[in-house]
Order: sequence, then structure tokens, then C-alpha cells
Amino acid sequence: MSRERAFLGLSHTPLMGLNPVMPDVRREIDGLLASVRDAVRGWAPELVVLIGPDHYNGFFNALMPPFCIGDEAYAVGDYTTPAGRLEVDAGAAIGLATHLMDADFDVAVSRRMRVDHGFSQALQVVWGGLQTPPLVPLFMNAVAQPGIPRLRRCRALGEAIGRFLDAEPRRTLVIGSGGLSHEPPVPTLSHPDAGVRERITVGREATEAEREAKTRRVMAAGVALAAGDTTMKPLAPEWDRRWMDAIADGRLDALTALDEAGITAEAGLSAHESKTWLIARAAMPAPPVPLACPVRGYRAIPEWIAGYGALFMHTGAPR
Repeated sequence: MSRERAFLGLSHTPLMGLNPVMPDVRREIDGLLASVRDAVRGWAPELVVLIGPDHYNGFFNALMPPFCIGDEAYAVGDYTTPAGRLEVDAGAAIGLATHLMDADFDVAVSRRMRVDHGFSQALQVVWGGLQTPPLVPLFMNAVAQPGIPRLRRCRALGEAIGRFLDAEPRRTLVIGSGGLSHEPPVPTLSHPDAGVRERITVGREATEAEREAKTRRVMAAGVALAAGDTTMKPLAPEWDRRWMDAIADGRLDALTALDEAGITAEAGLSAHESKTWLIARAAMPAPPVPLACPVRGYRAIPEWIAGYGALFMHTGAPR
């Protein structure tokens, strides 16, 4: 039996509030996020499953799982996002992990997960901070090949989550935080600096000076992209719209048929974050169950290195 359930696909960008944009763009995004906030709160979720990536703040190449569920989680507070403890429902988290293991889905479990803006910005947008309904955080690797999950596996994971939620009596919001098209300066193991390769392999607490330097570097990249720097990969609005159309219409076969390398080539290295949307959408009831779609918006914002999209859909009626 399908319980009442909602889906939120939401881009994130650490440059929101740091790099300025044209006033009309800011008004448009502010209006979109206000609509998201009002719609989600009006629907009144009692449980949240939040699927997000990390940017080498909590997960590192020394041991990089494709997927990991946390029964305890802490936000590091990078850029302008809040730091602190997430309101994790440990029982639901372990229950979901157990369900996935029983379904032959070997998911990692963290008893003390560290997350960054890939998780916390979505919570900040909707609830103003980390004081939220009970939630289950699920990490998806979107930066470290060859362990970035493939499209078919993401869909299968979402469907397995959906079967778990069929027995959950609470109204549940499933959030996919990430994407759409973008290629920010996230380092890889091909980086020429051995110190950078070491940092993204073993990880350590960054100093305040290092965090400030990273912020300035990413801000400068956004300015360069907006200025048309040809050394940076441009955003891909048409790819973003096709992705959002397929998610909205429930055409998940069209997404799982995409070429993995083509995602990187057309939409950027970090566009693999968009798979969080696929996982979350696959956890919703399948057609012909009707879904209301009260909020949808998109804007390509090079200053924020973001094909920025938001899509909210739900079963049932708001409270």
C-alpha cells in the first residue's frame, strides 16, 4: 500500500549568498525558494529521507562507498550553511538499512556521518536550519570514479526505498539534493598537486585559512564562468530541462537509458549529483498514481556555477 509521499528535487550551490547575481535573477530564485518552502511546509511531512552528495568534507577516497545511510549525522557548516547535529531518526535509518540489505542492496552504514552543504542547504532552504522533522540521511557518491553509482542502480535503490516507505505510516518527503548541470573546481585524484590528492584521500579538518581560501577559489570560478571563461565547462540548460521533464513525467526509463560518460560530457562532472533526484523520484508511487506538482522552476546561474532547479510533487492533499 502506498502511503502519502512527496518528492523534492532541489539544486544546491555554495555560492548562493556569496556571488552576486542580477536583481531579477535573485528575485526569481527567492520567489522559487519561497514557493518550495511554503509548499513543503503546507504538505507537512512527518519524516524526511534526504539523499545528497558530499564534496570531500565527510567522505574521502581512502574508503568511498557508493551509498551510505547515517543513523547519526553532523553538518560541517561549510560556506554559508549551518553546522550542527541533524535530526536523524536512528530507528528509521537502521530500519531502512536492514530493509535494503534484505533486498540484496549492500549499503554502507555510518554511525557518525559528516555532511556538508550537499545536505544542509536543502534543510536550510525549507526549514531555515537544521531543526527539521525526523530524517534519514543517505549519501550518494557523486565525485569519485569508478564508484559513482550508475543510473540503473540509482533507480533500483529508489524503488527499494519506496517499498520500505510503503509500510511507513508517516507522511514522508523524499529529497534529492544536487545537480543539475555544473562542473565546479572539485579536485580529483588526477590533480597535479600531491597535497591535494592526499587531502581528498585521507581527509582532515581544514583550518580556517584553508576554508577561506577554498571559498575564495570557488567564488572566483563562478565569476569566471559568468564572464565566459572558455577554460570552464558551461552550464547545459537544455540537458537540465530534459532531466527535469523526465523526472516530472515519471519517464525514468528515459533517464536510465542515458550514457554515463555522456552526463559528464554534456552536463559536467558534478551533474552526476542529479542522480539524487532519480533515487528520490523512483521512491514515489509509479504511474498511474497521480502526483500534484505545485512547484517547478529553473534558472541557469553561471555566477553560482549552477543549473539551478526545484521541483516539488506529492500524493494526497496538503494539510
